[in-house]
Amino acid sequence: MTLWNGVLPFYPQSRHAAGFSVPLLIVILVFLALAASFLLILPGIRGHSRWFWLVRVLLSLFIGAEIVAVHFSAEWFVGRVNTNTSYKAFSAARIRARVGVLVGLEGINITLTGTPVLQLNETIDYNEQFTWRLKENFAGEYANALEKGLPDPVLYLAEKFTPSSPCGLYHKYHLAGHYASALLWVAFCFWLLSNVLLSTPAPLYGGLALLTTGAFVLLAIFSWASISTVPLCPLRLGSSALTTQYGTAFWVTLATGILCLFLGGAVVSLHYVWPSALRTLLDQSAEDCSQARGGSPLILGDPLQKQAGLPDLKYITTNL
Repeated sequence: MTLWNGVLPFYPQSRHAAGFSVPLLIVILVFLALAASFLLILPGIRGHSRWFWLVRVLLSLFIGAEIVAVHFSAEWFVGRVNTNTSYKAFSAARIRARVGVLVGLEGINITLTGTPVLQLNETIDYNEQFTWRLKENFAGEYANALEKGLPDPVLYLAEKFTPSSPCGLYHKYHLAGHYASALLWVAFCFWLLSNVLLSTPAPLYGGLALLTTGAFVLLAIFSWASISTVPLCPLRLGSSALTTQYGTAFWVTLATGILCLFLGGAVVSLHYVWPSALRTLLDQSAEDCSQARGGSPLILGDPLQKQAGLPDLKYITTNL
């Protein structure tokens, strides 16, 4: 045997379970910081509008955080199975383990956890990532996994997703993830635009931007679902078959798209049916709106007259 970058292939390596996704953690922390900042200034908002602003801002932050975070989640398509399977190449040893495959927009995660974790004098706890986003070489990562001598179940599942596999899963899921990711970034841009427009005197356009946000989120869902409905190759691990289904990220994104459509539709409907309620709901002063329409006179006076003790002069009254 020869060393490969300091690694001895096919020999037990010290394993470290993969931690939380760093980009996903950063996204969550950024939006939590924004939410905490708003909560700090919340006591400065007077009256009942305080609770309206609380719901409005937290809902908006949830939508934005979800749209960004699901890019880095591997739980768009998941499958798990408990099985009795071979462990390493050139060995007859078998283990009891829970094997999982998690497909995301940017690649797949393959997990292997022993039941119990300690078997064959090793800690069996693997979480290997193979990515297909731009400038990433999925086949190269698979070749590195072969050289490291990763367990058979991990290599078997990874091989099914390689570009050269007859299953064709790589091209289908790579294409699905590419289009879904692009549509979600467009939805994120419209989410930013909706927040700006809902803070202006023309909330109708903010509602339309929110409707567009929901439409692009649902388009991302449909693009993923339509391409990923192609049945997987039979995935057999030992005596068990691994079956897959839509994961948490898929369902949360679907719910977010429906929520955006509901909120955007409510804003547009109130604009045409009950505009005064919409202005009150968005915390816009009815007096300011009426003055903007020219419905009431604006009275201009000189406050320095009273301080100087001068006699009252005729006020200037004008209609805007």
